[in-house]
Amino acid sequence: MSDDAFESQVRERLDAVERSLSDAVDSDEAFVAEAATHLLRAGGKRFRPLLVLLTAEFGDPSAADIVPAALVVELTHLATLYHDDVMDEAALRRGAQSANARWDNSIAILTGDYLFARASHIVADLGPEAVRIQADTFSRLVQGQIRETTGPRAGEDPLSHYLSVVADKTGALIATSARFGAMMAGAPTSVQDRLTEFGERIGSAFQLSDDIIDVASDAHDSGKTPGTDLREGVPTLPTLIALSSDAPDDARLRELLSGPISNDDDHAEALALLREHPALDDARAFVRRWSDDARALLTDLPPGIARDALESLCDTVVTRIG
Repeated sequence: MSDDAFESQVRERLDAVERSLSDAVDSDEAFVAEAATHLLRAGGKRFRPLLVLLTAEFGDPSAADIVPAALVVELTHLATLYHDDVMDEAALRRGAQSANARWDNSIAILTGDYLFARASHIVADLGPEAVRIQADTFSRLVQGQIRETTGPRAGEDPLSHYLSVVADKTGALIATSARFGAMMAGAPTSVQDRLTEFGERIGSAFQLSDDIIDVASDAHDSGKTPGTDLREGVPTLPTLIALSSDAPDDARLRELLSGPISNDDDHAEALALLREHPALDDARAFVRRWSDDARALLTDLPPGIARDALESLCDTVVTRIG
């Protein structure tokens, strides 16, 4: 952020959210508390709570319901991570052992359910409209996961299908983060609506950039096992672009990307080929366009430090993919 005083203020509020997160996931049952804090202790970007705090600047940022709203979206996000790691059979999350690897799938699923319940308990105090928005968001999260699992329908464009999955699985909760901040701060409805659009677009761009990082970065850099989706045969932006190529030289890569990759040597070969393929740069260009679209949504908002900070998020989405 360009303003040091504003950045310090936001950091203080993020610290308050962090302290409240620890309290929110606590339990009298020692094992439940340990499992629920497992990923919390591993850290994270806290992108969703940050967005709540930034969009609250378009109203009264000191409003009492802003921190609880930030808790709701981060608890919901944490819950989805526990479930996602089960679906992906992931061994690492945020540089630490995933919950399903440390314990088992049942514990990971139940811990995710517990975190969803904690989020529901908090959102109940934010009013019926917040409850409705959270319910709609949860519905989109689940539908996105189901559509990812079942794959595109016959005749459906794989990339269009994938982008709709990204919008539901990632964009929806980040859009809700942006709406909650503005809504709890009492911003005008028109501002809330525009920020929600921004959240959906930048949230989807954020996930698409993660797709690139999953291919391009090592575990040491990203804190996750590289090529997890590749191993599971889950299509992502770089793989879908690569699969659309009919160049003879890409035959081996297309063969490797045609399904799950269980063999370690094949997985390493696919990663190496994909890292050298033009599809990776095409994917980066795609993310830059989405980031630019998100930035364009901010032009009608009141100018100032808060809008500048949101524009910097657009820059971050691009710079993190190189």
